[in-house]
Amino acid sequence: MAGENLKVLDALDVAKTQWYHFTAIIIAGMGFFTDAYDLFCVSLVTKMLGRIYYHVEGSTKPGSLPPNVSAAVNGVALCGTLAGQLFFGWLGDKMGRKRVYGVTLMLMSMCSIASGLSFGKDPKSVMATLCFFRFWLGFGIGGDYPLSATIMSEYANKKTRGAFVAAVFAMQGFGILSGGVFAMIVSAAFQARFKAPAYEVDPIASTAPQADYVWRIILMAGALPALLTYYWRLKMPETARYTALVAKNAQQAASDMSKVLQVDIEAEQKKVEQIGEKQKNSFGLFTREFLRRHGLHLLGTSSTWFLLDIAYYSQNLFQKDIFSAIGWIPAAKTMNAMEEVYTIARAQTLIALCSTVPGYWFTVALIDIIGRFAIQLLGFFMMTVFMFALAIPYNHWTHKGNHIGFVVLYSLTFFFANFGPNATTFVVPAEIFPARLRSTCHGISAASGKMGAIIGAFGFLYLAQNQDKAKADAGYPAGIGVKNSLIVLGVVNFLGLLLTFLVPESKGKSLEEMSGETDDMNEASSNGTVL
Repeated sequence: MAGENLKVLDALDVAKTQWYHFTAIIIAGMGFFTDAYDLFCVSLVTKMLGRIYYHVEGSTKPGSLPPNVSAAVNGVALCGTLAGQLFFGWLGDKMGRKRVYGVTLMLMSMCSIASGLSFGKDPKSVMATLCFFRFWLGFGIGGDYPLSATIMSEYANKKTRGAFVAAVFAMQGFGILSGGVFAMIVSAAFQARFKAPAYEVDPIASTAPQADYVWRIILMAGALPALLTYYWRLKMPETARYTALVAKNAQQAASDMSKVLQVDIEAEQKKVEQIGEKQKNSFGLFTREFLRRHGLHLLGTSSTWFLLDIAYYSQNLFQKDIFSAIGWIPAAKTMNAMEEVYTIARAQTLIALCSTVPGYWFTVALIDIIGRFAIQLLGFFMMTVFMFALAIPYNHWTHKGNHIGFVVLYSLTFFFANFGPNATTFVVPAEIFPARLRSTCHGISAASGKMGAIIGAFGFLYLAQNQDKAKADAGYPAGIGVKNSLIVLGVVNFLGLLLTFLVPESKGKSLEEMSGETDDMNEASSNGTVL
């Protein structure tokens, strides 16, 4: 009988949207809230760290982190995230999603707090301690990617699954906004209490001693939302798909989901055992059968996420130049340390509010109507168009009076990244692979993305430098310039568009249909009849 599924999985697929769906979104989304909060705030924190720990006596500009220190502080969390995605992705399939879900959140919370307590008697030891805790913070954040996506997709019904998984990821938007608003509140409060002159008036007094508390408070506050949901993570039952299809415990799966859905569900232990017998000789990740069935899918999800993150993370490099050009951020020497944090936080919050956050929620609203494939294709296409529109007439945008047009196009690239591949690359890997490999494959796809993020954030930091070494930022070699960097990013987005054709559409289909597990169940059911 075609399409026959376990009753417990059918019940989940056709369940009406209920309160437990929304609680699951909030519980799963808090990891991404913390992730975005941390990545957003660190760009504010590094400015202040430069002023506090790397002040140069007699310099006309405030202190800034040396290139290698800046790369370490910003990049070590990305490296930790990549490692965490691979490790916890694998562990989520081996031990179960729920068993390791609380570990990632506790790791994030502890390391957020520890980052703010970084200690040392000289700048080098403070930075080394900060980098150590930020690596493990990233490791915990990395684990949240495959686990949250997998848990949400396995809990959701097939009609609105895309929206629910995308909503978990969209919590990043609230993390960005909260980070900006909190940084503004803290810096404004300290500025009001501890008045300080601008750097050009008094270089030493411009960084009040209390500034050392500001960056620590901002970093530590990221732990609070995660800690608030820790108890609820522990209370969540294991997903029925893992319990039935991987752990082979139909009784437990039916019992857990009966409580969640508040309906009676029949346990089909015999059918689960028959599926288990069939899967004993089933394919693993490193087999020809996996390559035949899902090889191109994994290549598609990994490569598109990789290319998207190169473009997405490199865009942040142009923010300071854009903000300065349009007058949102005055020259650093005209501000004190607190004012600089406040001003940059305000500018980045405006960009997030106008383009980043709406993009996420457009995806949530439309992903189950027009589908993942269409949104990803549209996103990559529009990002390609806007990148070339920024790059080809780049000299035009640098002239006074043309900056607003540049900001509009720049904001639209962020909008279509989030109403596009930044959301869909997270959703699709949680839907198209078998239950026993789902978390692992999502982790591999996500880790490919973070590899792209590292290239985007640091490769382009060097690449985008002025072609004239004398005009490059202090400590950096000559690069290919911003215009050529934007052209390269346009090509990257176009490649992402082409590779999207490797990714199947999963709208309106059950997870078992997408992964091919329905066929195994049908065969098990047929064998059961013969027996």
